[in-house]
Amino acid sequence: MKNGVRSGPGMNAAAAGDYSYHNSAVPHRKRVLAWIDISNGYQHDAVSHAVSVIERLGYETGAYDTFIRSDSHEITKDTLRGSDGQPLLYGKNLNDFDAIFFFGVREIDLTQAQRRDLLSFVHDDGKGFVVAHAGATAFFSWPEFGKMLGGRFDEHPWGIVNAPVLVEDPAFPGMEHLPASFPHTDEYYQIKEFSRSNVRVLLRLDVSNLQLQGNPLIHHGGTDFPLAWAKTYGKGRVYYSALGHDPSNWDERAVQEMYYQALLWALKIKDADITPRPLMESTSAQH
Repeated sequence: MKNGVRSGPGMNAAAAGDYSYHNSAVPHRKRVLAWIDISNGYQHDAVSHAVSVIERLGYETGAYDTFIRSDSHEITKDTLRGSDGQPLLYGKNLNDFDAIFFFGVREIDLTQAQRRDLLSFVHDDGKGFVVAHAGATAFFSWPEFGKMLGGRFDEHPWGIVNAPVLVEDPAFPGMEHLPASFPHTDEYYQIKEFSRSNVRVLLRLDVSNLQLQGNPLIHHGGTDFPLAWAKTYGKGRVYYSALGHDPSNWDERAVQEMYYQALLWALKIKDADITPRPLMESTSAQH
């Protein structure tokens, strides 16, 4: 995708609107919990670099502060306590955050109370939930998580390949400066438990030159392979993108801008029309 991005505005404090670092009218900047629990799965090489990029973008622009956790201790609304049972000094729980950036995988050990608190964080509190790449592999045993996310990982039929990505919604934050179609190398996912009636698709894979017939990992007919979407879950905002398998993906300006702007949208700093739309067989958006 390195050559696929048109010139766009630089990331600076102005991009964050009223949430810039020097704005004393608010008690603190927005807070993002970068949650990367991989204790029961595997760690993509990209995970560490991805959260470092997310942290840097928030810090440099002044839009938000990032708190990085590789465990799930803070996925609760209860008081955080140490192994001695005493409250943790400066401990933070979900009540202290405005959004989650999630790059965890597979089954994560959460209690039933933690699961309820996570869903409530988005659904009832109106907070944001931004999920990157392998986050779609998480919690297969938890149907409500899949409902919140809007889709599930269902294999990567071609491994890591270069293929065109089609922009379905150039008006969504982070998509404005992309051409209607751009080349990109990534590990593209097939998605299941997905319906366009529930989400606004932002990006999809152009599979016109990829093997569909006879590919044993293709599990559905048609050519609809969504790569990024936005949706609501109760009062909250949810964003998913399959992009970001390799650490080098997170050095690409377009990928950085997409996730940064997605966080601004999830944090309700920016707005967008996310009315679900049917598949557009051809991308005719003008930029």
